Amino acid sequence: MQDNDFRAKQFMPFDSLKGFYDMIKYQEINIKNKKVLSDDTYNYLNEQIKTINKGEMVTINYYHNIDYINTTDIVKKIDNINKKIYLKNSIISFSDIIDIKII
Repeated sequence: MQDNDFRAKQFMPFDSLKGFYDMIKYQEINIKNKKVLSDDTYNYLNEQIKTINKGEMVTINYYHNIDYINTTDIVKKIDNINKKIYLKNSIISFSDIIDIKII
């Protein structure tokens, strides 16, 4: 009887990376595509950016890598040449912004 148990175990599937596939499944990422803005929205955002001053608190919703992020931070600098907003903790390209509010 013990020989039969050994033979059965011999043909069982072997998982050399036990738990690896569960970990990968847990970390699956939902990639979001960057939205294409209408001309009206684009113009509205440009006008909003023009009214922002250094030191103001803003809330910006923007695209970063694979998802949209909402951040509230203090404006350090607005670079109209390179089209970027420098916040205390991040740098955001104008083209990634989908919404901006001055607080």
